[in-house]
Amino acid sequence: MNSLEMCAGAGGQALGLERAGFEHAVLVEWEAAACNTLRYNRPHWNVHEGDLTQFDARRFRGIELVAGGVPCPPFSKAGKQLGADDERDLFPQALRVVDETRPLAVMLENVRGLLDPMFAPYRKKISDQLAALGYWTDWHLFNAADFSVCQLRPRVVLVGLRADIAPFFHWPAPALQPQPTVGHLLGDLMAANGWQGAHAWSRAANTIAPTLVGGSKKHGGPDLGPTRARAAWAALGVNGSSLAEEAPAADFMGMPRLTVRMCARVQGFPDDWHFVGKKTPAYRQVGNAFPPPVAHAVSAQIALAIEAHASAKLMKCAQRAWAEVLANDVSPRGALK
Repeated sequence: MNSLEMCAGAGGQALGLERAGFEHAVLVEWEAAACNTLRYNRPHWNVHEGDLTQFDARRFRGIELVAGGVPCPPFSKAGKQLGADDERDLFPQALRVVDETRPLAVMLENVRGLLDPMFAPYRKKISDQLAALGYWTDWHLFNAADFSVCQLRPRVVLVGLRADIAPFFHWPAPALQPQPTVGHLLGDLMAANGWQGAHAWSRAANTIAPTLVGGSKKHGGPDLGPTRARAAWAALGVNGSSLAEEAPAADFMGMPRLTVRMCARVQGFPDDWHFVGKKTPAYRQVGNAFPPPVAHAVSAQIALAIEAHASAKLMKCAQRAWAEVLANDVSPRGALK
C-alpha cells in the first residue's frame, strides 16, 4: 500500500506509516531543514519540497492513504486559536488533496485544542466535506503515553475511510507495556560524558515528561516551552530554559539540560534518526513531530481495515463463482478443468 503525506516535517508520522507497511509515494514539506532530514535518513523517499497550496496531487489519484499533520497553531491553546481565520490553517488544502486523489483512507493529526467546543462547527464542516466525498469519519483523542512514549502528549487524529472499508476499522488499544520514566529513558544519554550525577538524576526523574513544545518560526526557540512547561521539567531535574549541545561533563553541578537527541528519544524517534540543521531548527523538527509509535498504532489499524476489506471482497467473489458452479450443476472437478 502507498501513502501521500502532507506537512511531513522531520518524519515522525512517516516513520509510523513505514512501520505499518505503507510505502511513501510522496512526502510534501516546505521547511528546507525538515526536507533535508527526510532525505538524509531515507534517500529513496520522494520528498517534494514546496508549499502544499501549490501542490498538484492529481497524479496520485487512487492512492491507498492520504495522511498529514497540518499546522497546529490555529487550534493550539498556546496561540490565539483563530482556527479557519489563521493563515496557517491548511485543512482546506488537505481536503483538496483528498478530493484530487480519492484514497481509500485519510489520516490527519492535530492538537487537542481542535476538540474544544468552539471548534465543533469547524470539525463538522470537515466531516461533512469528507462525507460528501464518500468517507466515514471519526475523531479520536490519544495520549502518546498510552503507546509507550515517555511523554504526556495528547493528539487528536481524524480517520476517514471509504464507506465500504469503514466497518473493518477499529481504533488501536493502548499498549500493554508501560511507558518508561524520563530517568530510565535518558539515563544512558545523560551519562555519555561520564557525568557523576547521572545515576542520582535518573532515579529522581521518575515520571514521564510534559509535552515537548516545538515552537514556530514566528515564536519560540531552543527551549522546552513556556513557564509552566519549564516548571514541569524542573520538577524532573531538567533545566528547560535552553538546550545543550552535548551531555553534562563528568564534574557538572546543577540541573542538566536536554540535547536534541534526548528530546528526540522522548518524542519516540529511534536513535539512528538524524536531524539535519543547527540546534534551533533541529529541535523545532523534533518538538513539532507526531510521535512515531502513535502514528504506527493508528496507521496499522488502517492497513488492517484495508486488507480485511480486500479479503472479504475476494471471498465474496469466490462464493459467487461457486454458486454459479452449483447453479449450472457442474462438478467441482469439471469446474476446475
